[in-house]
Amino acid sequence: MSEDLSRRRLGRGLAALIGEMDQPLPVATGKPVISADRKVPIEFVSRNPRNPRRTFDEQELQDLASSVRQHGIVQPVVVRTLDGERYEIIAGERRWRAAQLAGLTDVPVIIRDVDDRTALEIAIVENVQRSDLNPVEEALGYEQLMAEHGYTQNDLGEIVGKSRSHVANSLRLLKLPEPVRDMLSSGTLSAGHARALIPTSDPIKLAQAVVTKGLSVRDTEKLAQNDIKAQNDPHAGRPQPKPAKDADTVALERSLSDRLGLDVSVSHKASGGQLKIAYKTLDQLEELCRLLERR
Repeated sequence: MSEDLSRRRLGRGLAALIGEMDQPLPVATGKPVISADRKVPIEFVSRNPRNPRRTFDEQELQDLASSVRQHGIVQPVVVRTLDGERYEIIAGERRWRAAQLAGLTDVPVIIRDVDDRTALEIAIVENVQRSDLNPVEEALGYEQLMAEHGYTQNDLGEIVGKSRSHVANSLRLLKLPEPVRDMLSSGTLSAGHARALIPTSDPIKLAQAVVTKGLSVRDTEKLAQNDIKAQNDPHAGRPQPKPAKDADTVALERSLSDRLGLDVSVSHKASGGQLKIAYKTLDQLEELCRLLERR
């Protein structure tokens, strides 16, 4: 069996597992959605330091803790065994945190014997399918799977049930400077705003302007286009200034970049032009070749 086919099947298996876990909670009855393997002391369970999710809304945790006090934990926490009697969370950290706030002494768990890679996959699938990750956390999770376990963007798309271009555009957000990524993590900026700022000369300054003025994504794209034009302004004092690109060309570049998940440059004259697609890894080149072949 090829590695690509194995990963696709694994992705569907993980999606099925999370789908099963994610059934609506029967709050009125308090009956468990899935039978737990056992209950374990809450202090024997620890969070997974590799979990891509870092941000938990405090008010939402307090609300969940109130529900847990009344009904208990309806969905068991999915864990894997560490050494001895200790367990590490694979999925369900939010329920575990709420249980601590509610003062529970033990939690119901489902035990899965999985390796680091599969544990990370399950954590990403669960959070992405429930929209629990902010855009930066999602991108960092994808980057971690690619760097540590050799996944391609196609592999990740299969696992999380997203398109390859969605994965590629998520990864592009990591090119932004830290202050802009912080705005994205907090929800001050949307992913659409942030993507428009990637090719600009000063994303931090422009992001602050977007937030202060309350600009829409469309207005942010226009602001970014004006910044790119200013970079190519012959009056900017550069020794060999480049001619400014018209708005249509800039829009075309952005459209192609979003579709491919790669940096695209278009230059044209009356006699012809050039289309340049920049890639950083052989995986990106291979995926681009496959995409062109399918066309």
